[in-house]
Amino acid sequence: MQVIRRWPHLAQRGLTPAGRNDPSRRSFKHRAIDRTIETMWRDPSLHPLSHQHQHGLALSVLIDRWLKADSSSKIADDLAGKVAAAWAVELQGHFQVEEGVLFPAVEPYLESKAIVAELIEQHRQMEALVGKIAEAAGPTRIELLIEFGQLLSRHIRIEERQLFEEIQQRLSKDEIAFLGKQIDENVQRICPNTDKLPWEPGASKP
Repeated sequence: MQVIRRWPHLAQRGLTPAGRNDPSRRSFKHRAIDRTIETMWRDPSLHPLSHQHQHGLALSVLIDRWLKADSSSKIADDLAGKVAAAWAVELQGHFQVEEGVLFPAVEPYLESKAIVAELIEQHRQMEALVGKIAEAAGPTRIELLIEFGQLLSRHIRIEERQLFEEIQQRLSKDEIAFLGKQIDENVQRICPNTDKLPWEPGASKP
């Protein structure tokens, strides 16, 4: 296994409402990301999903930071567009890979099956929130964005800190390598990883 040095491709992004050269831009990595999820050892077989988890956490930080700095309708509309793009480009496919490949493969090895049921339920909740955010406006849209960002962050923490850690403990080297091949093939087919954040221009599926 190797340690993932998270966020090298995110630390250079200016994730502030107006993209200004201010302290929050300069210290994005240290003030936001390092508090969001610690560096953890991760088997390479799980890297494709963990890479996309970085993007999800970046989106949750973006929502939190922008709305705390400026809760205007313009900012909320901009964030709603980013959520819609992230869903279309990556999140929807990411959930599909987890539910179609990851969860069925690892569930028999887990101490409790409840974690898989909880994660799938959270998928459905986020899917519903994406639709509601697209249709809402004003204060309601802001409330939904906050709810979505918090749920996304909590969901990723459960997967990284609980599910992935248990997978690494309970699956053999050959089992996790086989699983990793299936994950990689499906990620590349459904929601391929790039060096762009999923809401950035040019990040759309090929």
